[in-house]
Amino acid sequence: MSKQEKRNVKNEEKLSKNRGFRKLKNEKKTGQSHPETAGEAVIPEKAKKSAAPAAKTPKKAAKPQQKEREKVNIIPLGGLGEIGKNMTVIEYKGEMVIIDCGLEFPDEEMPGVDLVIPDITYLVKNKEKIHGILLTHGHEDHIGALPYVLREINVPVYGTRLTLGIVEEKLKEFRLNSSVNLIEVPIGGHIRLGSFDAELIRTNHSIADSVAIAVSTPAGLIIHTGDFKLDTTPIQGEMMDLTRLGELGRQGVLALLSDSTNVERQGYAMSERKVGGALENIFAKASKKRIIVTTFASNVARVQQVIDAASRYGRKVAVVGRSMENIVNVAMRLGYMKIPANTLISIDSISGYAPEKLVIITTGSQGEPMSGLYRMAFSEHRKVEIGYNDLVLMSSSAIPGNEKLITKVINELFKSGAEVAYDPGDELHVSGHACQEELKLMLALTKPKIFIPVHGEYRHLKKHAELAKAMGVSVQNIFILENGSVLEISKDGGKMLASVPSGKVLVDGLGVGDVGSVVLRDRMHLAQDGLLVVVCAFDTDCNLVSGPDIISRGFVYVKESDDLITGIKAVAYKSLEPYFGAGGVDWQSMKNDLKDALSSYLFEKTKRRPMILPVITEV
Repeated sequence: MSKQEKRNVKNEEKLSKNRGFRKLKNEKKTGQSHPETAGEAVIPEKAKKSAAPAAKTPKKAAKPQQKEREKVNIIPLGGLGEIGKNMTVIEYKGEMVIIDCGLEFPDEEMPGVDLVIPDITYLVKNKEKIHGILLTHGHEDHIGALPYVLREINVPVYGTRLTLGIVEEKLKEFRLNSSVNLIEVPIGGHIRLGSFDAELIRTNHSIADSVAIAVSTPAGLIIHTGDFKLDTTPIQGEMMDLTRLGELGRQGVLALLSDSTNVERQGYAMSERKVGGALENIFAKASKKRIIVTTFASNVARVQQVIDAASRYGRKVAVVGRSMENIVNVAMRLGYMKIPANTLISIDSISGYAPEKLVIITTGSQGEPMSGLYRMAFSEHRKVEIGYNDLVLMSSSAIPGNEKLITKVINELFKSGAEVAYDPGDELHVSGHACQEELKLMLALTKPKIFIPVHGEYRHLKKHAELAKAMGVSVQNIFILENGSVLEISKDGGKMLASVPSGKVLVDGLGVGDVGSVVLRDRMHLAQDGLLVVVCAFDTDCNLVSGPDIISRGFVYVKESDDLITGIKAVAYKSLEPYFGAGGVDWQSMKNDLKDALSSYLFEKTKRRPMILPVITEV
């Protein structure tokens, strides 16, 4: 090789090294990586050579003691193994933030119960450590327990504009609005809460201003999706911020807590605009009928579409139901709902308009016994009577457990002569929850090290865990938790710790927590078998003065059961007879013997076990 050729080779090598150094400098400056160097640093040759001798230094200097990984606890207090009552705590070294504070509606095994809220015993015990409550959106299963929880732990509440507007109205009912600190945070905004930094990320759901919450902790980034779906053509606001989720995924997500409600459904959830098209078709064909629409009160976009369709066809709109009225007023005041002039009227004035010129929007989509639609169906509403000239649109889906109530209302509507549209094929409702492909997209964008399915019954959580496994999340890093579980997570993974108190607190009227399992058991007993009261009186020498008299409630009709009542009295008298004239009688033993004797007799004669209540007085 000639001298010139040797010089050319050296110059080419030098130029190549300089190119590599400029690439590294440029990456540090812009924060961007190149495809051929993604995931690793580009080190110039000179730097590599100069670094080589360092490998020969003593082991103690080369391997300093590794710093212990930071750890954070995730504690769900509601929303797992159930639909509703959502509440999750993130805890780090004596500091806590809470995500959501929802309620659950009672099922048929909770007679007389109004609401179900999470057990917050753990939070009350540690209330001085709580920095605040972060809200993902304004649905009852995410904000409904706030009035009860804030009485015990009055901490700041953070959320978007519409969410806090709905919360404020709710707190007014409990006279708490002046004592609670509600702090509005714009979508995309950050909140610094001690060691935590929370960012609100735009999502789509069946209510405006819904967000996912990304919580930066010393251990890593935790993303809670809230309830979400991907709607590319939302009625209000913009599409979910996929870009930001992808950016966080590239930076590194330690844990993802993701909505599991619709994991059993394939494909994508339909856009809310699909309902608008269906409403348009129905309004065009029902020109001679009064239209009654029931939907979730908080579905502001759905209510807006109904009002828009009514306005286009020259109809007036009346709103029925306190929750519906409150949310419409809040949405109008905050600019989330725009109602054409002279469209909205009072329910008291509907008699002044022809039925075909009216639309009534009401609560009762879940068959709630006190709702507007329920009272209309059973002819108990003072202003609205259902008839053959009515078309009722069920613009909602059944919350699990409410199917029987909804079917009962639909049957009554048909009996009244109304036409009812409730079939899914009518396309009057689209879900606000992500289906499988959207759930996969969330996993693909965030690339979490640890995955925790939330918001769903156990089958939903299990299916979502399987979906995450198929998307590449390690089985060792997928955790199906229960309410009260404590999961400690770090960059090394997660491990379960001892559980904390959790469960259901029942709200009955003004009573919170005073109805427990024993009371529920008694109520179920009374509902199934009724009550039998045995009344008798004794003098001071334990001689029978009067009775035994029998009172039946919900067991048998006394006037038509003479033989049975006579037999009951005879058995009661025989049970009491050993105590006649005895001194120092143990009244409790007397009652127990009476109950046992009557219970055996009644089961033999009727195969039923009514609640037996002895009433023994001393005169």
